[in-house]
Amino acid sequence: MSSTIDFGRAMLVVRPRGSRFSARIGVRTLVVCAALLTISVVTAVLALGSGDYLIPPLRVLRALVIGDERFDRLVVWDWRLPRILLALILGAALGVSGAILQSVTRNPLGSPDIVGFNTGAYTGALIAILTLGGGHLQTATGAVIGGLGAALVIHLLAFRHNVTGFRLIIVGIGVSSMLVSVNTWLILRADLDAAMSAAAWGAGTLNGLSWPQVGPAVVILAVLAIALVPAAPRLQILELGDDTARAFGLNVSRATLWLIVLSVAFTAVATAVAGPIAFVALAAPHLARRLARTPSIALGPSAAMGSMLLITCDWIAQHAFAPTTVPVGLVTVSIGGLYLAYLLVAEARRN
Repeated sequence: MSSTIDFGRAMLVVRPRGSRFSARIGVRTLVVCAALLTISVVTAVLALGSGDYLIPPLRVLRALVIGDERFDRLVVWDWRLPRILLALILGAALGVSGAILQSVTRNPLGSPDIVGFNTGAYTGALIAILTLGGGHLQTATGAVIGGLGAALVIHLLAFRHNVTGFRLIIVGIGVSSMLVSVNTWLILRADLDAAMSAAAWGAGTLNGLSWPQVGPAVVILAVLAIALVPAAPRLQILELGDDTARAFGLNVSRATLWLIVLSVAFTAVATAVAGPIAFVALAAPHLARRLARTPSIALGPSAAMGSMLLITCDWIAQHAFAPTTVPVGLVTVSIGGLYLAYLLVAEARRN
């Protein structure tokens, strides 16, 4: 593989040897991704050493690499590392999901939690928890089915007569509001213990997660990432508008539907594992685009920003109100709500 740098446009051109295909990657984009990942790793190391049993960063690294101190290794590997890994990979999944949806809708408010995909996944999980016993597999399956079902309803209602974008946001908000009512009714009808469990899970939390949840999440998200690779170039074409995309020979309806399915799948996996975590999918693509200064939504920086946001918010959730640990969803809602207000004001001024 060979690479050259186009200094005129600050682009890194990567071309495998003997291949006619090449990829152009912005140098600033690489720097931003590297910086975000570095911040995420540093935060992860600090989080691994924080808690009732404090471990200095050097001992955390020693426990990860060497593991000669048995109790340090037990605390780091068995008790804390699964939660940290899930925060990183689920944050990346939410960032990618939001980036896909904002590109497809060409709307800065295009986010799974605003459009209603998160709420649909929560509805499916609630049905599984309250009717099927609430096992992890049943809850995960219910969340995926609920998210895909909500996406299908929104797609059928919003894409009539080839009307997309803003209409999808409005229809999604309406469907989400109805599903919130359904979720409330399900919780009120349940017995007290099941209702409390469902409500706690619905706040979005990484508490109590362990290695059995890490493996399936990594495998499923890896498969989704592989499926996204050939579909990613269509995002930039769709951002040019439907007419221009058709002029390039792209089947707009099919490409849009497939990308929405991928967005829902990324969100559903995160919801199935940790519950509905709001506003990460909304804020990550915006912040990443501002830092990388890309002309369109970029998936790589969005994933890195999502990881950094979720691992940071989870650290705040664990230690800001110590000894009480709050669900990470409460922190993301608090911070994300302020960002949403700023975004609405900025869009109103722009229009």
